[in-house]
Amino acid sequence: MRVVFGVLGPTVARDEHGRELALKGPRHRAVLARLIVARRRVVPVSRLVEDLWTEPPAGAVGAVQTFVAALRRALEPDRPPRTPARLLVTEGPGYALRAAPDAVDAWRFETALGTVAGLPAPAALSTLEEALGWWRGPAYAEFAGEGEDWSRAERARLAELRLQAVERRAETLLALGRPADAVPDLDAHLTDHPWREDAWCLLALALYRQHRQGDALAVLRRARTVLTTQLGVDPGPHLRRLQSDILTQSPTLDPPPTRNNEATTSPTHGRGERRSPLFAGGPGNGVTGDGPPVPDATAQLWTRAAESYHRTVAEGARTRLHSTIGLLRNLAVTGGAGLAEARRHRTAAITAAEEFADPELTARVIGAYDVPAIWTRVDDPTAAAHIVAAAERTLRALPAGTRAHDPARCRLLATIALETRGAADAHGGRGPDAAREAEALARRLDDPTLLAFALNGTFMQSFTRAGLAPRRDAIGAELVELAARHGLMTYEVLGHLIRLQARAALGDLPGADRHAKAADHLAERHELPLVGVFTEWYGALRLSATGRPAEAETAYRAAATRLEGAGMPGLERGLLPLALLCLRLTHDLPTDPDPRPDYGPYRPWAEPFTLLAAGRRTAARTALRALPEPPHDLLYEACCALEAEAARRLGDHDALERARDRLRPAAAELAGAGSGVLTLGPVGRYLTDRA
Repeated sequence: MRVVFGVLGPTVARDEHGRELALKGPRHRAVLARLIVARRRVVPVSRLVEDLWTEPPAGAVGAVQTFVAALRRALEPDRPPRTPARLLVTEGPGYALRAAPDAVDAWRFETALGTVAGLPAPAALSTLEEALGWWRGPAYAEFAGEGEDWSRAERARLAELRLQAVERRAETLLALGRPADAVPDLDAHLTDHPWREDAWCLLALALYRQHRQGDALAVLRRARTVLTTQLGVDPGPHLRRLQSDILTQSPTLDPPPTRNNEATTSPTHGRGERRSPLFAGGPGNGVTGDGPPVPDATAQLWTRAAESYHRTVAEGARTRLHSTIGLLRNLAVTGGAGLAEARRHRTAAITAAEEFADPELTARVIGAYDVPAIWTRVDDPTAAAHIVAAAERTLRALPAGTRAHDPARCRLLATIALETRGAADAHGGRGPDAAREAEALARRLDDPTLLAFALNGTFMQSFTRAGLAPRRDAIGAELVELAARHGLMTYEVLGHLIRLQARAALGDLPGADRHAKAADHLAERHELPLVGVFTEWYGALRLSATGRPAEAETAYRAAATRLEGAGMPGLERGLLPLALLCLRLTHDLPTDPDPRPDYGPYRPWAEPFTLLAAGRRTAARTALRALPEPPHDLLYEACCALEAEAARRLGDHDALERARDRLRPAAAELAGAGSGVLTLGPVGRYLTDRA
């Protein structure tokens, strides 16, 4: 039996008739996907164990062997007993999948892309459209979680190849004289991937070839705005030259002449070197590449300023570090790759600053990154610990006995409060003390920017117990008023999001709606894409809170899709499975016995229900009794409610009373709704005995 594999979407295997083979559970699929990533090479059993489990159980090696045996039965059902496997083979210390080169859709996709370069345009278009049709979703879709490091590089590589294929298809349509067919897909492509300069140029060229010169120029202006404001980069030379050619109606932009449909998709530059087809020189091959860029005041200002800075400020100068942090702060609010890159470069900048042995410089570099934060679980705990340690060292090194350094102290303390958020022990820890000191200093200094930063730290440390939604509502209200009065736009958004969470916790959904609307309005006006992630999750919470579980589940799944690639693993990991579990418990729907969902840091509170659904009552009681106190963060009340509900179902009076004691201060609230993302209904239902 010939078996073909699909990883351009969820992982599947099909026989020669197209029937999907039963691959059993998620671990089985993970083993198969891991072997496909290895591309016919051997993967040691020890490596499979490391990749499949964050904390491997005692019998992990045996479990892998069991998964492999089951996969072999599914992939080679007619293989006689005790005969060697031909497809999933044992070799040396591990296993390999000896699939044919054309048996995996991702491998076929790469091959197809490689053959397009020299094909006539009609054949190239047919090949590209067929290859793009093989995609059923993101590559290795079910293995995109934070713990699936083994798939990250391959997923990113395949995603980039797909983007290139979409652009190559548009380019081929232009070569065939079909610009109108290229426009809709390019428009959608740029909505999701606005940093693709080649795609902006293709869209502008397609519009120009439909005699829509004004629309083409508007697209290029939009590209410049997106690149400069969201990514902090100047448009490249190709985009600038295209604008110049469109303004002068250069004949090089006319459709290329074709002869008997022999035009290929890979012309070369007039001087002979290989070039991207879009930017090939010579008549009819896209963009001329000659002539000066069109004057643009903003672009020229950025370019000249950057050139002057680079020319006059020495490479090792301290001021470069402080300027870098300012750029990273602006990059962080763009979300996605921008946020991830800002985090990565921030720790490097702090390390570089400390090498100068100048605490005032280090304090400026650490404290300048005052990016508002709304979620109480850090995205990179290692980086957060590094930043806190550096801030503490810098505080000790600043000269004592003078108030001149109080603003720097305030920023360092606020940074500590922010980076220690969500700590397991919020009582007597460093975070709450730092937050109080930072807020007191900011109020004494009467500096609105410092106060906004400090209030963000106060918010992050306001989860010492349940029932503090009114306090957070007051923090949000002060932030909104302060930020609106002093033009601190990002903190105004933060204030509205804090109030959204607090009003939802207090059951005031109309009030939460108003703050969601205000946050969305500011985000649209100031191009802050991450805000919509939080308001969309709130929309799903609202559907659950108003008794519409089916619609809520659909909304949660859509919100989770938007969260992918948003650059917030601290928020993303485990959130969708947890939200769906809470939804089912709230509305008395059956819980899912499948242990597949990656609950991430919330697994201890989900595990009793997973075990109960599987009929393992004794194991569920053991898991319940092993529960620690939940981290003091936005999901504190939700975890306490989950503990109470599990204890009720298992008849564990001691655990039930322990959870109720924690929940009683929030008796008037909606459990979990203070997170702004999920709810388990009124806290009161967990404080009373129910049948």
